[in-house]
Amino acid sequence: MATDVVDVPDQRRYEIRVDGEVAGFAEYILTEGLVTFTHTEIDPAHEGRGLGGALVREALDDVRSRDLDVLPLCPFVKGWIQRHPDYTDLVYHSPAE
Repeated sequence: MATDVVDVPDQRRYEIRVDGEVAGFAEYILTEGLVTFTHTEIDPAHEGRGLGGALVREALDDVRSRDLDVLPLCPFVKGWIQRHPDYTDLVYHSPAE
C-alpha cells in the first residue's frame, strides 16, 4: 500500500492517496499566515489503517515548512494535535492569550 499526501490548493484540501486513489482529505481555509482545518474525512473503505493520522501529520509538516499557524476547528485535527504535543507549537493563539 503506497500512500502519498498532497496539497490540492484549488480544492482547499490535503488529500491522502493510496496507490494513486484518493482515500481521504483534510479541508482547510488559508488566510494570511494561518491554515484553518475545518473537516477531515477518510473513505470508509480505507478506515482503520491509520490514514487519518498520516494525513494530518503530513499536512501539519507541510504547514510547519511554510511557517504558518494552524487553527484546528476540525475535531479530528484538534484531537490529533492534543495527542501529539510536538505539534502544539503550530496552534494559533490570539495576541490576548
